[in-house]
Order: sequence, then structure tokens, then C-alpha cells
Amino acid sequence: MNITNSESGTNVYEIASGIYRINTPVPLPAAGGFSFNQYLVVDDEPLLFHTGPRKLFPLVREAVASIMPVDRLRYIGFSHVESDECGSLNEWLAAAPRAVPLCGQVAAMVSITDLADREPRALADGEPVTLGTHTVRWLDTPHLPHAWECGFLVEESTGTLLCGDLFTQGGSKLPALTSEDILGPSEAFRQALDYFSHTVHARPMLERLAATSPTTLACMHGSAWQGDGAALLRALADELCG
Repeated sequence: MNITNSESGTNVYEIASGIYRINTPVPLPAAGGFSFNQYLVVDDEPLLFHTGPRKLFPLVREAVASIMPVDRLRYIGFSHVESDECGSLNEWLAAAPRAVPLCGQVAAMVSITDLADREPRALADGEPVTLGTHTVRWLDTPHLPHAWECGFLVEESTGTLLCGDLFTQGGSKLPALTSEDILGPSEAFRQALDYFSHTVHARPMLERLAATSPTTLACMHGSAWQGDGAALLRALADELCG
């Protein structure tokens, strides 16, 4: 793990080939701390997935710059419209002149075409984007865990699911990558805050994600996870749907 800012504790860790987790721990006493993660896919056309909140932009930019020149970024992606997902989107667009927002068609229609300083690339359900040696594919997951425009990216060569707010874990001193149980801690966190929409379509959407057979889950809060991602996603479906 590379600490890129000693004051904040912001750090970088490669969780899969060419995919880096950028993590900043924050105080949240009720949960024993919290963390915000962004994921950088380094390639011919690099992708940053999640921007982090606007106030964290200097820290995240510093972390990206420790890996590659910031102005090389081509895509700024996110799961849905929320501060920790895309709060510093325009700051990134200013820092990276070739970059465009990467999101689903619903997000582009209802928010990003107006909010962003540059036109987004709006992805249809199942649409791939080739970055070079990596290819990411957008999967619509409306209201899972929340927001009509929600969706996720699967990076196909490494089997990495950029899974946003699924499997959110509290705590600020967690390992960057783990194979230990994250379902129990994430379910405890979810049940305390009830931030899922409880869509009736949760099981088929989680089954569709499971069918991609991910081996790495890139969670936005807490540790990234490595193992049988399909089994873990189906276990989450059982928790949500009974």
C-alpha cells in the first residue's frame, strides 16, 4: 500500500491488474470510522470510477498523480448521482481536458447533461467501452441499491465488478483487499441505515451481476474483496429477498 497523503491517510493499492483502489479514511464515530474509495483503471484511455466528494478532490487528485498524469484521464465514471459518486466531476473535467463523464443513459438524461461541464458518454444497458487492454461493460441496476439511474461497470479481463454501494462496510482501518467475510459487516451497516430502495427486482438484477462471475468486488466504502463473487452476490440476494 502506498500512502499518498500522510495527514489524511489517503492511500493507493492495486487490487487487480491495472486497477487501483484510492482510499481516504474519514471519522465517523458511530461506525468506527468510514472510508471513500475511487478506482483508477490505467490503460490507453484511463478511467476513474467514482470521483469522491468535492472536498476530497485535492487528495484524490494527488493519489491519481502518484500513478499517472491526471491529464491523461479519458473517462470519469460513476454508478449514480450522489456527492461521493460524482461530487467533484467538474473539477476532474477541468483537470483532464480529454475526459468525459461516463454514465448510464438515465443519469445522462435526468442530471449529467445539465450538471456536467462536458457532454457525457451515455451508455446503454450492456454496452462495452474498450480502454485498451481493459474493457468495461455497463449494466443497468435501477434502484439497486438506490437511485433510478444506478448501474455498475464490469471489467472483463480481470473479472472486477465496480459495485458502488453494494457491500458497504463501516470502519476506517480495513485492509485494502480481503477475502474475509464482508457480507456480515455490510448487512449490519445496511440494516442500521436502511439505505437500499428494496426494489422488487433486486434478485434478478443481482443474479445478472452474478452471471458475470466476478472474482474481485471493488466496493466504494470499505475493503475491496476477492473470491467467488457470484456466490457472494447470490448470498446478498438471499438477505435482501428472503
